[in-house]
Amino acid sequence: MTKNKRFDWILLIILFSYFMILLDNSIIFTGTVKIAQELHLTQQTLSWVSSAYSLTFGGFLLLGGRAGDLFGRRRVFEIGLVIFGVGSLIVGLAVNAPMIIAARAFQGIGSAILAPTTLAILMDTYTGPARVRAIAYYGAMAGIGASVSLVIGGVFASLLTWRVGFFINVPISIWMFYLAVHHLSKDTGQSGQLDWIGTLTSLVGMSALVYSIVGTWEKVPALILAVVMLTIFIVQEHRTTQSIMPLRLFADRERIGAYLGRFLYLGSMLGFWFITPQLMQNQLGFSALMAGVAFFPLTIVNFIVALQVARLTAKWGNGGLLVVGIGLTLIGMFWLSFFTPATGYWLGIALPMVVIGIGQGLALSPFTAAGVAHTQGADAGAASGVVNVMHQIGGSVGLSILVAVQSMAHNQVIGFQHAILTGSVLLLIALVAAIGLIVPGERK
Repeated sequence: MTKNKRFDWILLIILFSYFMILLDNSIIFTGTVKIAQELHLTQQTLSWVSSAYSLTFGGFLLLGGRAGDLFGRRRVFEIGLVIFGVGSLIVGLAVNAPMIIAARAFQGIGSAILAPTTLAILMDTYTGPARVRAIAYYGAMAGIGASVSLVIGGVFASLLTWRVGFFINVPISIWMFYLAVHHLSKDTGQSGQLDWIGTLTSLVGMSALVYSIVGTWEKVPALILAVVMLTIFIVQEHRTTQSIMPLRLFADRERIGAYLGRFLYLGSMLGFWFITPQLMQNQLGFSALMAGVAFFPLTIVNFIVALQVARLTAKWGNGGLLVVGIGLTLIGMFWLSFFTPATGYWLGIALPMVVIGIGQGLALSPFTAAGVAHTQGADAGAASGVVNVMHQIGGSVGLSILVAVQSMAHNQVIGFQHAILTGSVLLLIALVAAIGLIVPGERK
């Protein structure tokens, strides 16, 4: 087997595993109504089907990233696949609220291992132009996967059953496990022990932080607990030599800009993905399936543009491409904020989506590249964990803000306009972070 051929298999493993996580997130968006009907869930209980996953996903991300550094990427990746696959099977078989919520929490642990480990494997495997190209595909998958998954989720929920969306993860996980055994090199990891104080405080702190955003009661005590635990965590990381999140990751200007920018960018985009399908169903009379299909203008453009990222990075630089990408996303989002039912789908939603799709295709890969820039192999997993923490927590925070802004208005259209404008403000701050931190950091 040639080296290039082997690299193709590794990239397939990385992208398919990442897509599986994204598919799982979007199926919940399109399947919630059917899940509630079939399992007789209240609105509050239904929210926990999503929140339980977010809680463990966000909580275990730093541990998932560092575990691969210490114990070997392939071994940790395979453990993540088993947890995710078993969790998916139990979700698909769920007959009541406790069963589906517990299974979703278990699934979230699998995702928290897979997301940073796949990116770290990419960093280990590729160098030079091949790494730029691989990161471009990985970043593109973040946007394309989320959009395509809305369509797939709509098809499953409308034409089959929401359970299929989870059952499908089982054969994919088995296939990924088989490919990992045959195509990923077996690494032993580094010498050293896991920082158990850091692990425990980050786990409790991150979970409490996510709960303070997505929870339903006692959110203020959860936030206080999060602040206390994360403060202890940072002090511990400063003192220990076996840190789960080396603080040196934040000594680089480009990476700080990437973490901040990704947090804001994903906050805006997740809110957009969540509230726009609802608007199309309620104001334009679209079915769940049609609302998913209506994202095709964004998805197709995103896919075409993402394939050009490696070439454009060589021409404009990572920071320059990122600034253009965020700027175009901001223009598209601002345009979308003028939607009224009178403007209709094509002018009010589809055309702004095309601009957002171009921006998203250009931005997500450079965000990923900047987030792991200048890291040594020993820190690749930890840096990948931080990238995914910003992705997950930023998405949760942004979604909460946009939904809260939307719910303040008595009219859904006005609420949508205000929420999308709020998302535009988040993108504007992300643009400032890119111009002020990432571009100068890259030049240095």
